[in-house]
Amino acid sequence: MKKEPRHYIGDKDIQVIIGTLLRVGVYTSLAIVLLGGVIFMAGHAGKAVDYASFRPQPAGLASIGGILKGLFSLDGMAVIQFGILLLIFTPIARVVFSIFGFLIERDYLYVGIGLVILAIIALSMNGGFTH
Repeated sequence: MKKEPRHYIGDKDIQVIIGTLLRVGVYTSLAIVLLGGVIFMAGHAGKAVDYASFRPQPAGLASIGGILKGLFSLDGMAVIQFGILLLIFTPIARVVFSIFGFLIERDYLYVGIGLVILAIIALSMNGGFTH
């Protein structure tokens, strides 16, 4: 029997996959933000805007749970916030994928560097160090 040659994932393959991941993440985020804008505008058509007073973002949209809750009820602001969250998480997904790529290549120095970067991102998203 003739053995099939094994196909190994190389640097070029990983770069193409990461590039595609970033592109798809940005385009998906754009589509979701546009959809949220359409939903928001449809729900607020004809309302007068009062520029004299500032009203901050609703407290429900300040957490991921609140955004997901608003997303399922098709709240336009929540859909926009979800698109922005997706845009923020796209480069984080790139770091995670890069770590797995370096693991495949057995380049443990860069795996360690990627894990440090991921830890810094996680720490900063949770408020950083508190005194």
